[in-house]
Amino acid sequence: MRLSRKIDQALILVGTIALVLFFGFAIKNNVRSTFAEGSDGLYAESDSHFVTFYDEGDKLIVRTEAKTVAEALERANIIINQGDIVEPKIDSEINADDFFVNIYRARPVVVKDGKTEKYLMTASYDTQRIAEDAGITLYDGDEMAMVPNTHFLEAGTANIYEIKRNGGRTLTVEEEIPFGEEKVPDYNMAAGTSEVKQLGEVGMKRVYYNVLYKDNQEVSREKAGEEVVRQPVSRVVAVGAKKSVRPEQETCANWARQAGVSEADLSYAIDLIYRESGCRYDARNASSGAYGIPQALPGSKMASVGADWETNPVTQIRWMIGYVNGRYGGWSQAIAWWYAHGWY
Repeated sequence: MRLSRKIDQALILVGTIALVLFFGFAIKNNVRSTFAEGSDGLYAESDSHFVTFYDEGDKLIVRTEAKTVAEALERANIIINQGDIVEPKIDSEINADDFFVNIYRARPVVVKDGKTEKYLMTASYDTQRIAEDAGITLYDGDEMAMVPNTHFLEAGTANIYEIKRNGGRTLTVEEEIPFGEEKVPDYNMAAGTSEVKQLGEVGMKRVYYNVLYKDNQEVSREKAGEEVVRQPVSRVVAVGAKKSVRPEQETCANWARQAGVSEADLSYAIDLIYRESGCRYDARNASSGAYGIPQALPGSKMASVGADWETNPVTQIRWMIGYVNGRYGGWSQAIAWWYAHGWY
């Protein structure tokens, strides 16, 4: 019994030392804590991700089911104040098993522009952005730099920035170029459905202005030119174009099956056939002379697959299969061409 008690005491001592070493390591490395959300702390791997927050030297790791950065911040009880910068943006989707978030805390800043002083809270160190946040325009040639804070009692711990006006009479502004949207038919998707295939990205351009002053104040701007820095990328949306065969088209569909059209291609084939000829084997174009279901020109081309090409719809569609595969590579490509050009 005494030996057992001594073993228990030794195990407790070892465990205590291990905990002390762990917390000492965590404090040394600014690791606040690592925890999983929920009362039981158990989540399926597919539903949760590890998110690491870096906040002014502090590091916090959580396992969370949050879908966005904003939701993860809220669940971790991290407060974001006005002027703070979060990267990636708070509306970003958490899409990796190990996701990292950087938080840059706003600091007090005073911007001096002559006799005008603007106080603001900002996390940025970019002078152009600080000036914009302060509602001040920097013209081409102007200089803005941090200067020593010689009035601590007046300005407190704020960083002081001074603007040196150099008589600039031009202004360069970066402006976003909105992206467009391109819709493309997808014949593997059912009609009435859609799916984003490519996300859009805004472009960027520099716009140059000549500035008119009166009494040393800007009164108007005249655009002098612009240049594109980055072209926008259109968002591409696939629109379902696959159509089922209507009951009144079943006879034509059976002819197509007999000719060798697969079930996967049937809706494309029927769509193209009806747009060309209404699936009439004796259809004739009065102006061009194109004939039959495929509107072959001349119709006698179809004799290459059967002597009954003038009256047999199966023979005509069999010839059409060869034409579609040879010219377009398949039925879906052929009907896509028809939608784009009105013919095939």
